[in-house]
Amino acid sequence: MSTTPQISTAEVLPAKRRVVFVVGSGRSGTSTMSGALQTLGMHVPQPEVAADETNPKGFGEPQWVVDFHDELLRRCNVQVSDSRPQAWFEAGKLANLEPLRARLHTWLESQFAEGGPELVIKDPRLAWFMGLWRSAAMRCDATPAYVTMLRPVTEVVGSKQKYYASKFGEVNRTAAWVNMMLHTERATRGSARAFVRYHDLLTDWTVPVFGVGQAFDLDAVKAASANDIRAVHAFIDPSLRRVQLTWDDVEVPPRLREIAEESWQHLDRLADDGGDNPDTHAALDELRAAYADLYDEAEAIAQSTALAAHRDGLAQQPMPASPVARRSTDRIPHAVRAMVPASARRGLRKALGRER
Repeated sequence: MSTTPQISTAEVLPAKRRVVFVVGSGRSGTSTMSGALQTLGMHVPQPEVAADETNPKGFGEPQWVVDFHDELLRRCNVQVSDSRPQAWFEAGKLANLEPLRARLHTWLESQFAEGGPELVIKDPRLAWFMGLWRSAAMRCDATPAYVTMLRPVTEVVGSKQKYYASKFGEVNRTAAWVNMMLHTERATRGSARAFVRYHDLLTDWTVPVFGVGQAFDLDAVKAASANDIRAVHAFIDPSLRRVQLTWDDVEVPPRLREIAEESWQHLDRLADDGGDNPDTHAALDELRAAYADLYDEAEAIAQSTALAAHRDGLAQQPMPASPVARRSTDRIPHAVRAMVPASARRGLRKALGRER
């Protein structure tokens, strides 16, 4: 009779790998969602961006990821909140660079080895590079999933105006929100994804978070202990929704306001049961095209302003060195200069301040 020990399938098969990407515009509750999943047992790669007065509960963002995205944004000349539809094509080109793909795969593999089979990665910059991240996840034999946080555009704009640098105005921030949210929706379509309203997360986090856990088959969420649940209750603070504005508080051109409001209404439906459907997708596609047309029109109208700004920038650059010193000796043919005694040439260079 065989004495070979019987080993259960669970002992030989490695734990399934999951990586949840928390995406959406900044100031939409992405940090709260990331922090809740982390508190329930999912791993946020360390070290994290330190908490500050704009996010006292913490950002839930890996510092390596933020630095990596900043590097990529500089390479493709795209801003974190970029309102240009063309910016998506510029950022997307980087997904074809094998050195970047290999670098990200190596880092992500190390995080699975260090933190376990279920990761949560959040950074508002991530949406620009979802192709890179999807490739890295697949190379790690991990299933990617996306949680898009939803918050009314007026509240997002107001919150950014309050807590971030004011170099961007309400119009630019509104346009950037439309650009970010519509393209993020399109880029995640067809993947495992969920849409969560910030308001719902603050009102009763258990419904959307455990819904995400079931939809994405997240063991950490499904097996959460009573202590884990109490910890999330302590972590989520409804008072952090400190900015609640309407269109009466945000001044933007009528057409942009119309597109932004319609975009919000259709994005908001994605969080409803059965709301992520072809009809909603078609409406969002139309809005994305309408925004691109609006941006092209605005860009054409503002072309003179852009050219003037470019000329002004050139005018402020330092002038090249004056060619006065070249007007004498440098104009003399070399054969003639060679006839001048060396001591005389040295004296002339000294007088002109061009000693070697």
